[in-house]
Amino acid sequence: MFSQFTEYVGEILNWFVNVLHSMFLKTLSNCSPNVDFQDLLTLMMKTLTEALNNGQEATTPEALELLIELAETDLRFFRKQIVDVLGAILEEGTRHLKIEFVITLAEPREKVLGMIRKLPQFINRLFGVLLKMLLDIDDEVVWHRAEECLDRLSNALCDNTIVPIASEQLAAYMAVPEWKKHHAALIAFAQIAKGCSKVMIKDLEQVVNMVVISFQDRHPRERWASVNAIGVLATELGPYFQLHYHSRLLPVLAAAMDDFQNPGKQAHAALAVHNFIEKNCAPEILLPYLDRIVNKMRVLVQQDVNVMVQKNALIALASVAGLSHKHFQKYYHLVMPSLKTILVNANDESNCILRAQVMECKSFVMMAVGKDNFGDDAKQTDDRTTVYILKAWARFRECLGKDFLPYMSVVMPPLLQSVRRKLDVTIYFADSESDDDERMPFITLRSLRCGIKTSVIEEKTIACQLLRDYVHDLKEDFHPWIDQATQALVPLLKLRCHEELWVAAISTLPKMLRSAKVAVEKGIAQRLNETYVKQLSDYIIPALVEALHKETDTELCLGALQKVNKCLKISAPLLDEGQVRSIVDEIKKVLTDSLNRKREQVERTKSEEFDAEESAEDFDAEESDLNYEESELEEDIFHYGKDKTAEERRVATCIFNDVAENFHEAALKYYDTYVPFILEACSDESSDVRQGAAYGLAMCAENGGSFFKPLLLEVVPAWLNCLPIKADLIEAQAIHDQLCSMVESSAAELLSPNNQYLQKIVLVFAEVLCADEELASEETRSRMINLLRQLQETLPPASVASIWSSLQPQQQTALKSILSS
Repeated sequence: MFSQFTEYVGEILNWFVNVLHSMFLKTLSNCSPNVDFQDLLTLMMKTLTEALNNGQEATTPEALELLIELAETDLRFFRKQIVDVLGAILEEGTRHLKIEFVITLAEPREKVLGMIRKLPQFINRLFGVLLKMLLDIDDEVVWHRAEECLDRLSNALCDNTIVPIASEQLAAYMAVPEWKKHHAALIAFAQIAKGCSKVMIKDLEQVVNMVVISFQDRHPRERWASVNAIGVLATELGPYFQLHYHSRLLPVLAAAMDDFQNPGKQAHAALAVHNFIEKNCAPEILLPYLDRIVNKMRVLVQQDVNVMVQKNALIALASVAGLSHKHFQKYYHLVMPSLKTILVNANDESNCILRAQVMECKSFVMMAVGKDNFGDDAKQTDDRTTVYILKAWARFRECLGKDFLPYMSVVMPPLLQSVRRKLDVTIYFADSESDDDERMPFITLRSLRCGIKTSVIEEKTIACQLLRDYVHDLKEDFHPWIDQATQALVPLLKLRCHEELWVAAISTLPKMLRSAKVAVEKGIAQRLNETYVKQLSDYIIPALVEALHKETDTELCLGALQKVNKCLKISAPLLDEGQVRSIVDEIKKVLTDSLNRKREQVERTKSEEFDAEESAEDFDAEESDLNYEESELEEDIFHYGKDKTAEERRVATCIFNDVAENFHEAALKYYDTYVPFILEACSDESSDVRQGAAYGLAMCAENGGSFFKPLLLEVVPAWLNCLPIKADLIEAQAIHDQLCSMVESSAAELLSPNNQYLQKIVLVFAEVLCADEELASEETRSRMINLLRQLQETLPPASVASIWSSLQPQQQTALKSILSS
């Protein structure tokens, strides 16, 4: 009704468009996708088309921005009219926002696939538009937008969708003589490599041919693009790329480093060598080219005309040394003087990063040749706390081993300072002045391209990773710094702004706990004892559990579970019941979330937007890993054994009971492992443990169904031996009620073929009915009395007399009085 109403009051409603837009988005996000809003979409597209045709430059961007926001809210709104929408959008005019809108339609959202995967005609048009944008080299905003959109498009669409279209159009661009088209094609190949790696590998020969041919071109920008493509493809398609094409591409990169007329290409070639090596390149691939590459790197490092060339050459030289190991020894006395010279001469503040990179390169070289070869060169250091210096110290530590311990008192203060640094994330427009380095990442927010300064986050992340490595390698010798390091790391678990930083922090904490425990066991620190380990465990484990509780990403949730599991293996005996309960609550949450995701995946396969090409393998693998880790965690928690105290055994049985009672289907996988523990607990010397075991078996019998049935012949006698329950009146009433239900249903497993358990059942009934406390509700007591009367009437007199004689005299008297009343 409202959509029809707008035809009559449209002009007036223009004043309230923002309010109406917000209301519409809220309604759409809270309703079923089947609600018919399609009339509104027709009117919206009509407004946009009229604005385009009439040259209304102010209205068109606003309309497109509203459509983008709507697509981000719910893609399904566009499903029925997607062909008409794309047909109207992919025309000339207001190009940037149109492309952003179409890319938004292509990208999958939660539970919804992208809308254009099955529309190759529009993908073809979109890819063509993006290629044309790459031809506009002089307009940096347009050019970078095209780069970004190609990357997003390749990640949004499956390989088999985008690669055939890209191959056809890029081959056409390479077939013409214009260098700009060659440049655009090479850039496009590089941008789609990450999202299309599986399929691109099959046609890699064609791509490599294009790259090699372009390197021979006279135009420097095309040659630069070919070098760039080698670096990107090495990263995204390695190690296959390195293994099969090193003989054609490493000489190309070596030649590019000789182009002193184009220092930008030299710098990029050096960085491409680094990329080529870093992606699992085998040492034997590099060795035949080692002389040529190292000599060219030495020349570039000594060039002080272009700092970027020097920096990239240092990065590449470090990678070469790191991969070649002992084969680098013959170059040590050629390379090291050049590095020491830079440290001496580049001494002003503007060269701080250069000095740091020299230190990083120097550490790689020293690590490659071994501590017996570098002598006093290790004493020339730099005291500036940067990412490079931190990583350089890490490599010195790896090279020196235990001999590095004397330096820890120097390394740890700046390292901990880096971990504690406050975040400093500054967002500003890309065209504003900035002194940040060239690697600053960019994002696009609507029509704005913004840069994000993340140098502090990077420094904190690397510092956490180095802490993890230090404590892993030094083990108990790290104990003097455990307190400071742990207090710096735990607050980072609450940061959700950077995944890599969060992962580094949670990965380090179990190693801290292990270091403390081993130090106590070996008695190497007087101040450390089991109480200290308990306090450290009480600080670390709740923080990890809280981090797990707030995590929704499956992969990160798996990581948090793994770290909780590792902590439990170290300090499980030190946990109190409250801590164990909190861990179990998180296991329940993990189980529930996993089951819900699986149900949603099943429902998704039935929906309209399900694509057969969308493989469920990754989903299944993630859930399988998560469930495995959760099983490992529960094995530590549920562990039952005589080596445990009575209280620990009681807690273990209660926890499993809780899981069996609340997660029927998910708990079935534990039955084979834990039912034997529960059976053993039925004969435990502690009455509290026996009571927990009885309740657990009752929950298994009630919720286990056919899965539990094969175990009944073994379970029933153990369960009956635990009855009656007396310690906990609430559990007693529940279990005794269940016993009545099983007798009433004449369960064959309970009564057995020869009624061999009937005597025990009558004895339990007698104890419950004669007890001073209310071990059963009034309703259950009435049911027990009725069952006893039925037994008197149906069993042979001799059998009744035999059962009756097993009761104590006072029980016989009390039952006769109860049954006769």
